[in-house]
Amino acid sequence: MAKIRLPKHFVSQYPHRFSKGKDRYLSGQRILPKPITGRERLADLVDRTFLAYNAARLQEGCRLFTEKMLADDRTVVGMSLAGALTPAGLGAAALVPLVKAGFVDWIVATGANLYHDMHHAMNLPLYRGSPQYRDTELRRLGVVRIYDIVLDYNQVLMATDDVLRKVLEQPEFHKEMGTAELHHHLGRYCAEFERQAGLKDASLLAAAYRAGVPCFCPSPGDSTIGMNVAGIELRGNPLRINPSIDVNESTSIVLATQKAKRKSAAVLVGGGSPKNFLLQTEPQIQEVLRVPHVGHEYFLQFTDARPDTGGLSGATPHEAVSWGKVDPTRLPDAVVCYLDSTVALPILTHYALARRPRRPLKRLYEKLPKFLQVLTREYHKHNP
Repeated sequence: MAKIRLPKHFVSQYPHRFSKGKDRYLSGQRILPKPITGRERLADLVDRTFLAYNAARLQEGCRLFTEKMLADDRTVVGMSLAGALTPAGLGAAALVPLVKAGFVDWIVATGANLYHDMHHAMNLPLYRGSPQYRDTELRRLGVVRIYDIVLDYNQVLMATDDVLRKVLEQPEFHKEMGTAELHHHLGRYCAEFERQAGLKDASLLAAAYRAGVPCFCPSPGDSTIGMNVAGIELRGNPLRINPSIDVNESTSIVLATQKAKRKSAAVLVGGGSPKNFLLQTEPQIQEVLRVPHVGHEYFLQFTDARPDTGGLSGATPHEAVSWGKVDPTRLPDAVVCYLDSTVALPILTHYALARRPRRPLKRLYEKLPKFLQVLTREYHKHNP
């Protein structure tokens, strides 16, 4: 075999007249990972082998979360949750550890995620199944399917509803309130249900209650919690959910963050109403309160939605800039990963816990009354 010499390393034999400035494009991590052995730690595997396509976006997202959002205690992290995450076990597996570690300071979720979370608190089982089950047979047998998750209609759904109605009839619920207060009270009961069942860290609502993490639901009527609130209203129960309280309280968190010269981070798991509700805090500050600001400093989203259809779930951080939702000077600190949240969230959680120490809990729920005073004062100051 003839000996053929390789060219000298990184020395081009064919200089190009337009090569000036190309080094800034060729200065990233070289793609030549060592073979996987099966003995790697997950966080190291992400850093060393997630180098292109959505694997690279996931690595960028993990590093944005841990190296910037969690770099110290000064960044306030809001997380939105859409999609059936708690039925899939991601409440206990990923969200509870993030809350306990002080990595998530406030939450916006669909009502379904918070309702199904209550099954776990009550020790009512959900099971792995198959998307190929015959749904007509499931209906006949009293089995409910969430894609490949199955649960008993009477012994889980109806049992949860029975307990939920008894909880909602307690005196602390007999008034007008926002969903943060509603879920704080529900979280206290979920924590007690965990204790009675001998469980630990099964429920996101219970963990949020213990950590003082406010949980908002922008569409409270669009879930079984809301359905039961409507049901007991027919019996004269005075509980009323006021969405304006949610808008003002969530906005007050971001405004207080701004006033304290801290940074605001948005971690968006899925899209939908929770995504917009978290991000709209900035237009509320700028459009309605008329307080000058430039948007959230950090943006991380996991989504499988396309941006070109005009749907909110696919809306990019660049588009959000035009609404004032994201600081235009911080777009390098905005990552969109087109990946199933049920894959991304456990990896993000593991990576963060492996790379960062716990942060002190901010206990924002307990500070909401003070934040609202600041918001009210700022509103009147800029809207005489």
